[in-house]
Amino acid sequence: MDRSPAGISRRYARPDNNAIQSDNRAACSRRVQYKQSTVRQWDNPPRSTPGRHEFYHSSGACLPQHLRSRSVNPAQDFNNLIKQEIMTDLLRKSDRFGHRYDGRYHGQYASSIKKYTSAAKRPLNRAEQSQLIPQLQNFTASRGWNWRSLTTTFHSLTSAGVFVTHKPMDQSVKLTQATLLSTLFDAIIFQCNQKPQARDIDAQGVSNLFWAMAKLVDNGQEQTPEFNEVLAALLPHVNAQKDQFILQNIVNLLWAMTKLMINGSEQTPEFNDSVAELLPCVSAQKDQFIPQHISNLLWAMAKLSDKGQRQTPGLNAAVVMLLPHVKAQKDQFTAQGIANLLWAMAKLVDNGQEQTSSLKEAVTALLPHVIVQKANFTPQEIVSLLWAMAKLVNNGHEQTRELKKAIAALLSCVKAQKDHFKPHEIANLLWALAKLVDNMQERAPGLKEAVALLLPHVVLQQANFKPQGIANLLWAMAKLVDNGHAQTRELKEAIAVLLPHANVKEDQFIPQHIANMLWSMAKLVDNGEWTPEIQEAVAALLPQVNAQKASFKPQEIANLLWALAKLVDNGQEQVKGLIEAMAALLPHANVKEDQFIPQGLANLLLAMAKLVDNGQEHTPGLKETVTVLLTHVTAQKDQFNAHGIANLLWALAKLVDNGQERTPELNEAVVALLSHVNAQKTHLNLQEIASLLWAMAKLGEFVDLDMAISTFESLVHQISYHHQFSHHVILMSLWGVMVCCARLSLDSNTNRNHLLEKHMDDLFTRLKNTSPVNADDQSILAMAACWLGKPCPVLPHYQTTTSKYQTILRHQLQSHIPSLKIAEEKSLHSLPPVDLLLPDHNIIIEIQGPSHYVSGDFKTRNGSTLLKIALLRKSGFEVIEIPVNKFWNKGLINRCIDQIKTRVDTPAQGHGTLSFNIGWTEEANVTANKEDGNAQVTLT
Repeated sequence: MDRSPAGISRRYARPDNNAIQSDNRAACSRRVQYKQSTVRQWDNPPRSTPGRHEFYHSSGACLPQHLRSRSVNPAQDFNNLIKQEIMTDLLRKSDRFGHRYDGRYHGQYASSIKKYTSAAKRPLNRAEQSQLIPQLQNFTASRGWNWRSLTTTFHSLTSAGVFVTHKPMDQSVKLTQATLLSTLFDAIIFQCNQKPQARDIDAQGVSNLFWAMAKLVDNGQEQTPEFNEVLAALLPHVNAQKDQFILQNIVNLLWAMTKLMINGSEQTPEFNDSVAELLPCVSAQKDQFIPQHISNLLWAMAKLSDKGQRQTPGLNAAVVMLLPHVKAQKDQFTAQGIANLLWAMAKLVDNGQEQTSSLKEAVTALLPHVIVQKANFTPQEIVSLLWAMAKLVNNGHEQTRELKKAIAALLSCVKAQKDHFKPHEIANLLWALAKLVDNMQERAPGLKEAVALLLPHVVLQQANFKPQGIANLLWAMAKLVDNGHAQTRELKEAIAVLLPHANVKEDQFIPQHIANMLWSMAKLVDNGEWTPEIQEAVAALLPQVNAQKASFKPQEIANLLWALAKLVDNGQEQVKGLIEAMAALLPHANVKEDQFIPQGLANLLLAMAKLVDNGQEHTPGLKETVTVLLTHVTAQKDQFNAHGIANLLWALAKLVDNGQERTPELNEAVVALLSHVNAQKTHLNLQEIASLLWAMAKLGEFVDLDMAISTFESLVHQISYHHQFSHHVILMSLWGVMVCCARLSLDSNTNRNHLLEKHMDDLFTRLKNTSPVNADDQSILAMAACWLGKPCPVLPHYQTTTSKYQTILRHQLQSHIPSLKIAEEKSLHSLPPVDLLLPDHNIIIEIQGPSHYVSGDFKTRNGSTLLKIALLRKSGFEVIEIPVNKFWNKGLINRCIDQIKTRVDTPAQGHGTLSFNIGWTEEANVTANKEDGNAQVTLT
């Protein structure tokens, strides 16, 4: 959403207001009021002028440029401008005075063109321009012109639209424009470089020239080397004249410099210094502000901030100084002023400006006037205002009644003006509406209807959207779908028509566009919208990820990796180039590790977890990137919101579950995040609570028991306040609560299961009438029924696999105790099958591979392992656990068998759990084998 509102208010932005007030019979001089300045012009110069500009008064006929502002016949007025005798007279006077000619009559003629457009309240149209410009073929400036003539001519012609490039345009017209500009540029450079005593440069002229050059660029003028040379020549005069600028000059200069910066002017040290020099002048003249100054200045500050000038000395001070004036003059702002102000404040906040009480009060003061002025807003202003509201809400601005009323008023304007929005405005509008949906606690009246009204216009104008518009539109539609917006026929059609343009223009997308588009497609796929068109668009964009990998910002890297992980999570890893794109991005995540904000860190680690969970753990650089990022999680622990904490703990649990090494950095990150869960619990939604319960349960003994219990009790208390659960959320929560109960039951020093079992019963009751087809869901229901001593509502189906270690141990036991009855892979009480059952002794032997432990360390049991053991014990069995690493040494496994034999020969004293943690005595003969995730052991 980079498109700005109108850069400056109507008075300054368009050459159609404040028509020049003049008197054709003025005897000697008059002041000509431009849109931003007053320049003295001499109609009848004296016969002799001292100095180098000496020439004589002409007795020729008065030029027909003295047009009245209120014209009775505009066509006749324009015809007077293009009479051949005008140019003939100008050339005659120029030739007559030769090198002494100072350009005053050319300046007067240029002013008359400006006066005509001011009276018409519009710049020259294409037909008028094509008639006028041939008359200007010999209208060329020379180095002999004085400063006032140069600035008057350049400013007037630019303001009148003489240099606007219409399409199509005759080549001869382009050539005349270029020639005239070139002569003006040359004369300005010459004047600027003269010694001080030989030039007459003034503050008003400097301000006018900057305004004109900014207007040229804003109208599409190319910034040629000569153009840049003029800027470089003018910049020293900004500093030199700073004490002479009136407030109007300062406003125009800052507006102009901002416009030049927006349109690509190089931010040289001299340029930045000039901006910095002007800012204190704003504060110095604060008592003279009128509403227009305030809105234009804050617009400029916001744009400067957006272009990386936030640290410019004086910028923040100027913003702080301006805000009280917004509140004080709130009743005097025009519709455009209100739009510019709210856009500017939203942009400043989005660029890191602190939301002080002054800023909040300024926003609050303007909101009622949005409603009052709603009939006066242009389509562009409606877009700017809704963008501003969306950004303010996104950055935490309170969703007050006034804010909601203002949004509702603007949405009615969208409906009224739906046919007048340009392509980029449609894109920005839908982006803003999607952001509002994403952040508003309740839908504003008319929001859904506004979306529906705009979607057909996306289809109608599909060929006119620029790459940024396509990216914004796809992001908006994906975000709407992600927030529950119905996938209507119109929405699907809008997505379908945009995707082919993504393929055609893929080499025109900048890194931000690529990141947003792939995020959008990942979201659409995640919401069931996978189509061949999306697959083609993804495949077209992936090579651009690799090509532009060094240009992605940290936030874009995070979003891209999240998107690619989501595509893999939805089974799209076969898309050509996807894995290569991920591998290309990971090194850049390492390089920019210290630049990720909390949200970026959360998204990155979530992406890594998704990739690992989908079998991409061998992607080059993935584990190294995880390790690097963990230190930053701990460092930024206080800055994560509830959503970020939930996502991070889920991601860390997934990584650990898939073999991420248990490092000190991992330990510190988990502890740091868990310590903030209770503080953020009121901000967690049901899905996030379920994710946290699942994550802590999955980590098992990795989490300190006391911390785990206190967090569980806090979160399940939050669940009691909610009544609308999805099936998935209930299952995740139920499994998590069961694991916590298992930990408590296995710890002989605790007796705190009552509250958690009550919540377990409540969750189970919500599920008992369901018939899940998923094997994991069936298993959770069966385990809950077993724990609670209730009838099992399902008959779970378990796949059984006999491991090599199981077979080895059974054979060893049978050889040592021939009469011992041994059963394998038995499912008891609808629980998951056990490895070995000694039915005559009520003993179960579980051979625990690396997957039963956190990070495969053979010490820290995970949640699944703890739950199974606790359930077997609760059912009356004694459980013996044997880690598979004991099989890697012949002496150790023999000692295990001896202890089991002793156990069998000794009458049982009650059920319990026996873990064999026998020290190493000799080396094992081990052959690596991927089967069952364990090592194949040859005992010798």
